[in-house]
Amino acid sequence: MPPRSPRFFALSTLTFALAVGAAAAQAAPDAQLLAAATQAQPAVIDSLKSLVLIETGSGDVDGLAKMATYLDDRLKAMGFKTERRKATAGAGADIVIGTRKGSGKRNIMLQGHMDTVYQAGILQTQPYKVDGNKLYGPGIADDKGGLAVILHALKILNDAGWKDYATLTVLVNPDEEVGSVGSGDIISALADQHDTVLSFEPTAAKAVAKGESLLLGAAGIASVTLEVKGRAAHAGAAPELGRNAILEIAHQMIQTKDVAQGIPGVTLNWTNVISNKATNQIPELAVAKGDVRITVPGAEVKLNEALQAKLASSKLIPDTVVTARLEVGRPSFVAGPSGQALAQKAQAIYKEIDRDLGVVPMTGGGTDAAYARRSGKATVVESFGLAGFGYHARDEYIEIDSIVPRLYLVTRLLTELGKQ
Repeated sequence: MPPRSPRFFALSTLTFALAVGAAAAQAAPDAQLLAAATQAQPAVIDSLKSLVLIETGSGDVDGLAKMATYLDDRLKAMGFKTERRKATAGAGADIVIGTRKGSGKRNIMLQGHMDTVYQAGILQTQPYKVDGNKLYGPGIADDKGGLAVILHALKILNDAGWKDYATLTVLVNPDEEVGSVGSGDIISALADQHDTVLSFEPTAAKAVAKGESLLLGAAGIASVTLEVKGRAAHAGAAPELGRNAILEIAHQMIQTKDVAQGIPGVTLNWTNVISNKATNQIPELAVAKGDVRITVPGAEVKLNEALQAKLASSKLIPDTVVTARLEVGRPSFVAGPSGQALAQKAQAIYKEIDRDLGVVPMTGGGTDAAYARRSGKATVVESFGLAGFGYHARDEYIEIDSIVPRLYLVTRLLTELGKQ
């Protein structure tokens, strides 16, 4: 997702627990899976170190290629048939897709992303390190922790001989942090071939949340480009001959700053403006960028209509030309009833090990779960990755004591899905 979130900044800090049935007795944990998850923790930590030490900024094609090979090799070692598809836009790095055939009835997909927001060389100033219950490193939570959970949960099940699925697919894309511009359509098409998709973005660390959670909704992301064309003139000798694009764009930004307030499910915030660099010239061009978040499908259409009407209603500088273009990027994610039911199942599993699992109904961030859920065919739930904090920041970390519970959650949930 574009640098943001979860990355995820919630529209509300409220999380709630879905009811799992007051009359139902708490089930005992699966002793074999819990023991395997506990035994796997040191190997997960080793994998996290290996993943972090491969720098994978969204534009780092060499680093992404190394990561793709690492993941490819790990999946092949578990019997997956793998392929590498080039992302259709952006840096053009590889999407890694692994598939296995089983003996069950359901098609299940696990997805995560290999790219980070960090620039090449970041490990020189933000090295991998261990501090008590925390492992630090660029991208360790977002989303290398998620990749580690995928790899080791599958290894636990593979070692146990689990084949209770028709097709088991792993998809890891290289461009989530820049909007999945080259992989979003591939995610959607592949997800439509599956019954269930688990997405492995991180959950919040204990330091910033009451407990771990799953995500059932995330805003779609769009942008508005506002452009004003004026007329250049000498700022000292003849300013009256110019038409100041900066003044006009400032006027338009102010008069449209609240245009989304009357439209449910959408926000608009102006976030950037650029113009001529010359300081002795009346500027002839100014361009502003606006960040749009969409929590109700179709709300962006109403926003665009209201924006265009507002821009046409008033002009400060005569003879300027004002245009605005709204472009939708990542769609919104709404899990719906099937996702809520899957979250209930996950909550019951966490209760087996005496842990609470909250549910975040909606955030203002974006997620690739939105692409997986775009057509509505698959059941999709987000945030099966490790508990962490500091995404996109200087001190990104995961909590070590979330490793075993998350491995148990994913392995138990997969076995339950296989029984359906």
